[in-house]
Amino acid sequence: MADEPENLTLRMLRQVDAKLDIVMDRLHDLTARMSSVEDQLVGLRTDFVRLEHRVDQMDKRIERIEHRLNLIEA
Repeated sequence: MADEPENLTLRMLRQVDAKLDIVMDRLHDLTARMSSVEDQLVGLRTDFVRLEHRVDQMDKRIERIEHRLNLIEA
């Protein structure tokens, strides 16, 4: 009878260990995916800064064209 509780405890600990392995695998996967999302956000931010710069340059060019064609009042 003394062996039965020990076996039950050991069996439950093995089940907990197996579930913990699954949780750790999922956590590793989520960490990798989050890292990928962060990398993509950095890329998007860089692209946005470049586009913002290009739009600023286009605004200046359009303003200069309008001024040369006398489309705007000085």
